[in-house]
Amino acid sequence: MSAESKATKELNAPDRMYPLERTRNIGIAAHIDAGKTTTTERILFYTGLIHKMGDVDDGNTVTDWMEQERERGITITSAATTCFWTQKDDGINKLQINIPHRINIIDTPGHVDFTAEVERSMRVLDGAVAVFCGVAGVQPQSETVWRQATKYSVPRIAFVNKMDRIGANFENAVSDLRKKLNAYAYPVVLPIGKEDALKGVIDIITNKAIVYDDSDEAGLKYSVTDVPPELQERTLEAYDELLNAVADRDDEIAEYVLNERPVPQVVLKMAIRRLTCAIRFVPVLCGSAFKKKGVQPLVDAVIDYLPSPLDTEPMTAEVPGGDGVRVPVAPDDSAKFCSLAFKLWTDPFVGKLVFFRVYRGRLSKGDVIYNPRTRKRDRVSRVMMIQADKRLDVESVHSGDIAALVGLKNITTGDTLCDEDCELLLEPPTFPEPVISMAVEPKSKVDRDKMSIGLQRLAEEDPTFRCFTNEETGQLIIAGMGELHLEIIRDRLLREFKVEASAGAPQIAYRETITGKAEGEGKFIRQSGGRGQYGHACVEIEPNERGKGVVIENKIVGGVIPKEYIPAVIHGVEEAIKGGVVAGYPMVDVKVAVTYGSFHEVDSSELAFKMAGIFAMKDAVRKANGIILEPIMKVEVTTPDEYQGDILGDLNRRRGKIIAIENKSDATILRADVPLAEMFGYATAVRSLSKGRAGYSMEPSHFEPVPASIAATILESAKGKPAARS
Repeated sequence: MSAESKATKELNAPDRMYPLERTRNIGIAAHIDAGKTTTTERILFYTGLIHKMGDVDDGNTVTDWMEQERERGITITSAATTCFWTQKDDGINKLQINIPHRINIIDTPGHVDFTAEVERSMRVLDGAVAVFCGVAGVQPQSETVWRQATKYSVPRIAFVNKMDRIGANFENAVSDLRKKLNAYAYPVVLPIGKEDALKGVIDIITNKAIVYDDSDEAGLKYSVTDVPPELQERTLEAYDELLNAVADRDDEIAEYVLNERPVPQVVLKMAIRRLTCAIRFVPVLCGSAFKKKGVQPLVDAVIDYLPSPLDTEPMTAEVPGGDGVRVPVAPDDSAKFCSLAFKLWTDPFVGKLVFFRVYRGRLSKGDVIYNPRTRKRDRVSRVMMIQADKRLDVESVHSGDIAALVGLKNITTGDTLCDEDCELLLEPPTFPEPVISMAVEPKSKVDRDKMSIGLQRLAEEDPTFRCFTNEETGQLIIAGMGELHLEIIRDRLLREFKVEASAGAPQIAYRETITGKAEGEGKFIRQSGGRGQYGHACVEIEPNERGKGVVIENKIVGGVIPKEYIPAVIHGVEEAIKGGVVAGYPMVDVKVAVTYGSFHEVDSSELAFKMAGIFAMKDAVRKANGIILEPIMKVEVTTPDEYQGDILGDLNRRRGKIIAIENKSDATILRADVPLAEMFGYATAVRSLSKGRAGYSMEPSHFEPVPASIAATILESAKGKPAARS
């Protein structure tokens, strides 16, 4: 029986074949090009799901199945797949020998433009494997995915990959984890050799060497031997360091150490598991996924150290109408069904797929599920388990499973799906706002109709993608997380929806704020012979703390504005904030208080007070020194030393602020904050300056005031043909 048909049979079992304690839901996450997809491909091969390993460079990996992914050699959408692993008794002390486990894996993108895929994956995972490059160590996007894992309390293990590359340094990578990520990270394996002399790894806990047979290109043949004499001292030092680190945070191991008793290997591993599941420890492994060394110990570590759904804190859900009351949703197959829809995807064969994680209960074909947000119910016609781009129909799914539904309507990312008589709202994932936009125009009337359908479906799938019509110019605007993001959107429109479209130059999602305090007054008075319009409102505004957003307060006393008109004033204030005052961009980080006003017993209306609120805000912002903010990107460039000067000069010309210059082996790493407006076309520029030898990455960092000379240009653009904005 083939591995795939065996997996299909196991997934279609009428009852749970793999109990919760033998289930792992993990994600593979890292900086772009750290080796996530290659590591996932090797895991799928060694677990028997596939019989031939693909490579990213060849465009034939399982989890990078989209045409755009295979052409570019990058991961764009997170892909889910399920494999099965049984730890073998090969002389290495393991916690679950000869017991089969089921591992649900999500391979996530590394590019910052597709950060939403990592965000929603982390929301539903129980554990993660963070992959790091053995040469570069912790890179910018490594920090981002680490923060995302911390945000959703995801336990993780670290895998230092590419130990076969020139300049790879395991100790430096571990040091980076501690310094840059503040991780309590300690190795549980050590490399045997490095660069092209990498032979295998040493299990620190068992003091055994796992040496791979170089004649076996598949990496299946390895032998477990004694540690080579020249590495024995280093292994013992690493063991002592690991033991003391665990003892500092685990009372059982501390008691062994204080009483100077030898610690049994299983006891130490159980302690490491406890700390890892509690997010108080990060086991570090190493190897080379590309050269097929060190992957099997990594899968063993997933079983040994990462939690099952039973080992994590139960998810909590809000009771609708319960004034913020939250209740735990613990995994239990016999309890009422509750799940979270974390991703939508349009499949050309089955239609809209809703990916969901079951937190409690079970779901079978024919069951009725309820969406508390829409207050609508749906009957389940098909339940599927996902194997990358393949769909396997199953009869039912249980607590802890990640699966997909077909045929549901009015579902958005983050919706809770549950039993109607047990209404709950799970916390949805949160997503960043778009930072870049461009105008798109269909090339024909036929394209216009198809484009509307295509953009609607893409916006449903991707929470960081927006499309809207600029009311002043009539242009259709698409907005996303970066140039590559919008390029992929246009490419998908062409390939999947057959839409020919032309695009304008990208536009920046500027913001506005204020630098001082001020009061503003707004009056809306119209007299037309009959009943007129009268609204009068006063507001006070002041800057809010950076990143705290907009706060609007009602400080009306004495009934100077009747209660029924105050919401209209606030609505007007909100509209002015959304539409901007300085150049028509949304305002951020401002406190507004509605303080005073007056009314007319006959002529006052909600419309009049809404307009008064708008006028009062515009008056106050002009007095409070309104300014324009621009998005700043955190940029990291890795370049050979000889091109450092040219790239530094280019970053300075782009208004970049150099934050750090770091030398690593034969390369220089430049870190800078650069305005997004200056980064268009940088991929071409950096390749030209370094003859193709430098690489870069960037991610959104923060907003900063635009220099006066550039602000004037933006204002001129706003007065003439309004810029596209999100």
